[in-house]
Amino acid sequence: MLEHGGRLQKAAFETGIATDKWLDLSTGISPFSYPVPAVPQSAWHRLPEQEDDLISAAQKYYGGQHWLPVAGSQAVIQALPRLIRKSKVGFFHPSYNEHEAAWIKNGHQPIRLDIDNWKIDSADLDAIVLCNPNNPTGKLFAPNEILEMHALLQKRSGILLVDEAFMDATPEFSVLKHSQFKENFIVLRSLGKFFGLAGARVGFVSAAPDILQSLEEHLGPWSVSGPSRYIATRALQDTEWHIEAIRKLSQSSTQLKETLLDQGWTPSGGTYFFQWIAHPKAFALHEFLKANAILTRYFSESQSIRVGVPANGLQRNSLRNSLTQFSALTRT
Repeated sequence: MLEHGGRLQKAAFETGIATDKWLDLSTGISPFSYPVPAVPQSAWHRLPEQEDDLISAAQKYYGGQHWLPVAGSQAVIQALPRLIRKSKVGFFHPSYNEHEAAWIKNGHQPIRLDIDNWKIDSADLDAIVLCNPNNPTGKLFAPNEILEMHALLQKRSGILLVDEAFMDATPEFSVLKHSQFKENFIVLRSLGKFFGLAGARVGFVSAAPDILQSLEEHLGPWSVSGPSRYIATRALQDTEWHIEAIRKLSQSSTQLKETLLDQGWTPSGGTYFFQWIAHPKAFALHEFLKANAILTRYFSESQSIRVGVPANGLQRNSLRNSLTQFSALTRT
């Protein structure tokens, strides 16, 4: 299994610090989670029904007509490479590591793309997989760049997969409105990050109907549970909550960036959900914060850490105090 953020119980076991004492900033999940409503008993008692309001809620929230609900983006990340002929697939680095691992596991050849020279690097690729915004660097491709990637790939009937797990707070950069009307153009969305409902395991795939049908047949029936479908429908329909959540994330991400800058840590990139710091002392900082019950996500390949958005001033002060202590310690 690959390393991921959010392994709070593992950190608690390693440090001997009880789980309720921690500030978990390791996942990039919004701290402003959707308030889950009471779930009707029938949702637990009956098999999930496809004729509920989930698809119509997704159509209204995301736009477009063609949607496949799945058990989080991860279900598709693992399934899609099994349905594609063996290919040369381009990936940007660093990025969400489950994508490349799934394609390699299924016999595809990975090609690393340079962020500034991807047009040259992708001249003979069969597919490109990217996260937009990227996790963990925060790199945000403009829609016209992504459409250019798709046009280049279509010269060889190639596939473009765009993971928009962190896109909800910046919908103007989404390419969803294009994916349902173009060949071999797949977009993933998730309720885990923006809605703070990672435990519900709900995601969506946007693509042309033939691709969605192949995925649905491969994944089988009832991929999303009845209770999760009920909660996801309400979350997608709550437009007032969406507006307030974006406002909170915008304010909190700015405050996090200011806190890091004040303590001498200049972010190398970021989104509304996290800030990313590439630095030679990244591991030392990660370990120091961990010893002080603040969990971040360390990336060994790029010597960097990802710091999620704190929920309030108390959490920011806790982070600020630990950063101050680390600076004092490393100066002596």
